Formats: sequence, structure tokens, C-alpha cells
Amino acid sequence: MKFLDFDFNNKTILVTGGAGFIGSNIALYIQKNYPFSRIVIFDCFRSGKKFENGNLISFGHYKNIIEFQGDIVCGNIAKLSDLEKLEAYKFDVIFHQAAISDTRVYDQEIVMKTNVNSFYWFLEKTRKDNSVLIYASSAATYGSCKPPQRIGIEDPENPYGYSKLMMDMIAKSFAINNPDLTIVGLRFFNVYGPNEFYKAKTSSMIIQLAHQLLEGKEPRLFENSENIFRDFVYIDDVVQANIRSVLSSKSGVYNVGSGIARSFREVTDILQFELGTSLPITYITNPYTGYQNFTQADISLSKEAINYSPMFSLEKGIKAYLPYIKKTFQHDFY
Repeated sequence: MKFLDFDFNNKTILVTGGAGFIGSNIALYIQKNYPFSRIVIFDCFRSGKKFENGNLISFGHYKNIIEFQGDIVCGNIAKLSDLEKLEAYKFDVIFHQAAISDTRVYDQEIVMKTNVNSFYWFLEKTRKDNSVLIYASSAATYGSCKPPQRIGIEDPENPYGYSKLMMDMIAKSFAINNPDLTIVGLRFFNVYGPNEFYKAKTSSMIIQLAHQLLEGKEPRLFENSENIFRDFVYIDDVVQANIRSVLSSKSGVYNVGSGIARSFREVTDILQFELGTSLPITYITNPYTGYQNFTQADISLSKEAINYSPMFSLEKGIKAYLPYIKKTFQHDFY
């Protein structure tokens, strides 16, 4: 399915974080629908190194892009010498997905250096190449703001959310000074779908709960989960938002979600129905502080500015996701 009339054929496209969850889906979508495009993936790939919290530093995995046929540049956005390898290309469109996206990384210095400092380089590359820049922002910018979350009312509660808010502010200023450029930030809510398996512990609760059920284990939810709501958005809708943003008439920041909040209990019930299980739920104490209890995207501005309209309900998304969930069940993370 093509989401717009823009022709990526004979265009050079950069996808940073292109071996990761969202980036790989964008790259493969363009490759499938525009076979004469030139796609460059920039990713540092998995090294096995971990943060102090035990989570992997990089989630990029070659298995996400086995079918990819374009150029690959292995590099870290935090290293100028790696970024300079991209100077060999002149890009028509840049999809900037690479970042430290772990909300439980509290080392402010590494988050800011990686996410924010590198962003200046991509903005300058956008200006130099006269590119369109679509970059990943995040619903983490909202923290515990009252739903539905709207652009302009933010209160990040972790370094990652703050770094994304700063990127939005920097992009806004840059766009004002460069009115001929299109620079769009997309605030993703709870994204789920194929190619997130290699995010391991930071993958969505949908795949984690599904694998628990397939293993015959009781699904584990936080206490009071029937009152913990998330705006779950299927990966195809996230790809749609990225692609549609290329034709945005003006720069800006927009929410990307389903626009509907659903509880973790509902997620579990849908999975049990689809998988044919009826296991009792085990409730555990939530160990996290700064935990978002209710996210719901106000997507009215997104509909108007980038013609975004979600196609997947939670039920439809989980059903579409099941083949990948079953395929990755009990597979090695490495």
C-alpha cells in the first residue's frame, strides 16, 4: 500500500537507525514501493554493550534488514567522524530515527550528547542538501500531562523525554530561520509491530505478554493495570506518518498515535482471545517512578497538517502482528 503520491524513485534517502525497529520498517517500505530509489541506512548495529540498567546500548540488528538492498554505513550519531561518512551523499529526504531511546537511561550527559548534539549536524546536512527532514520525537515529552496530550503542553520526566523536547525546540528555531525547508518531528506514542523483537526488554508489552502466553506462563501485569492506559499505535501507521510528512506544507511537530487509549488488561484479553489461551493474570508491584499512567494522542493537528489517519485499531494491529510474534517466539535475541 502506498500512502501518498510523492515519488521516491530516483531519490536518495537516508534512514538513520535503519537497522532498528521503526527505521527498518521505513527503509523496507520505500524499497518495496519505490524500487528505483537509493536508500542509505546509517546504524551502529548491536555490539552487546549495555547501559548501567542492563539494557543494550544499541538495538540495531542485521536480521531486521535481511531483505535490504541499498547502502549501509555503520556508524554512531554521537561520533562526528562517523557522521562525516555521510558527506559522500546528497540526500533528498532524511528519516532520522537513531537515538538513545531507553527511557530508563538516567545518564543525562550521554543522552544529550547522543540525541541533541548530533541533531545539529543533521539539521545542517538538511540545509546543505536542501533535503526534507523527518525526525523521531516522542510522547515521552509529555510525561504525566493530562490526556489527551497536545503539542505545546509538555513535562518530560526522564532525560530521553527532555532530549526529544529540546530537539523539537531546536527544530522549530531552525525552521523559522530556514522557511524554505520542511522539517517535521513526529511524537510516537506506544509503537508495536514487526521488527521490535530485538529491542529485548524495551520492546512493547504486547510482544512480551504474547510470548509469556505462548510459553504457557501467566501474564504479568502491574497492579491496577485496568486503569493504566496507553495509546498503542501499530508500526504501519507510524510508517504512514513518516511517509506522509514528506509532503507536509509546513514544518512542525505532530503526534502519531491511534488517538484512543487502551488498558494493559485489554491488551492481555485481546491476546488471550487471539492465541486461544485463558491463563489467570499475575499482578505485580510497579517498581518504576516517573511512570506514565495515561497516554492518549490528540491527533487532530496531525490529520490536518500531514493527512495522517490511523488505519489500525488495537484489535486489528494485534491480529496483523501475530505471525511475527509466533515467528520470534523462543528465538535467540542475538
